[in-house]
Amino acid sequence: MITVLFICHGNICRSPMAEFLLKDMVAKAGLSDRFQISSAATSAEEIGNPVHYGTRDKLRSVGISTAGKYARQMTKKDYAEYDYLIGMDAWNIRNMLRITGGDPGHKVYRLLDFTAHPRDIADPWYTGDFEEAYADILEGCEGLLHKLSFEPSARPNACKKFD
Repeated sequence: MITVLFICHGNICRSPMAEFLLKDMVAKAGLSDRFQISSAATSAEEIGNPVHYGTRDKLRSVGISTAGKYARQMTKKDYAEYDYLIGMDAWNIRNMLRITGGDPGHKVYRLLDFTAHPRDIADPWYTGDFEEAYADILEGCEGLLHKLSFEPSARPNACKKFD
């Protein structure tokens, strides 16, 4: 089982979008039994809140539900429990490393590091652009799934960072 935790600032916009999009992609590829996918926040600001309506609406428009998801904060324990801890931007990565105390297992990535054009994903909480966030997250999830699908035994260190 490959375990993936997506992380953003509040766990109401980008990281749940990535969580539910990748879950949908692996289900359609017949790979659900090979993955455990979740999401979390680096901050405590939104703990217990549902997914932002902009993310819910965008995912609903492509037939994906976020029902039952409520924001939670990432913990140091998550580092031991997940193979991949994937942030949405450089600020998330800094905060993730602060929470985990480092990345000795080389498990921490930015989502768009799995693409040909590594970059941050803009936060739609501030930009209001959930379409752009969706396009970037889709690109990142496709790159991640492609990498992991062609490496059936993929675990940490099997996927090199695209720095």
